Amino acid sequence: MAKANITTKQGTKITVEGDAREVAAVISQLEGGSQAQEYRQRKRASSSSSSIKREQKTTPVNLVSSLIDGGFFRKPKDLGAVKTALEELGHFYPVTTLSPALLRLVRKRQLRRIKEKKRWLYTRVTENGHD
Repeated sequence: MAKANITTKQGTKITVEGDAREVAAVISQLEGGSQAQEYRQRKRASSSSSSIKREQKTTPVNLVSSLIDGGFFRKPKDLGAVKTALEELGHFYPVTTLSPALLRLVRKRQLRRIKEKKRWLYTRVTENGHD
């Protein structure tokens, strides 16, 4: 048996007893359905945001960030080397997808890029900003 103590917006206190469906129906009728809907929306929003926090989505930016953390960029690497490293981990992306991801990380100052012989090389950013 479910029991609900309800206080309306006007301050009226109501106690409802019955099975869960009956209590939910009464709450829905009292509040015009809005309170129950708001509760469900808040519950969904909190559960979905907590699951996002637990597991990081597999995006090119996140995958390259994991390469940074693993020390892959200690020496300068070109775009092809990054593509190959991700393929070795089972993630296949065209260079046209990886290039903007690397540029985002450069803009976030997680990577540096150096132009050498008409191509860009990417390397990690150290504490003092240099290799």
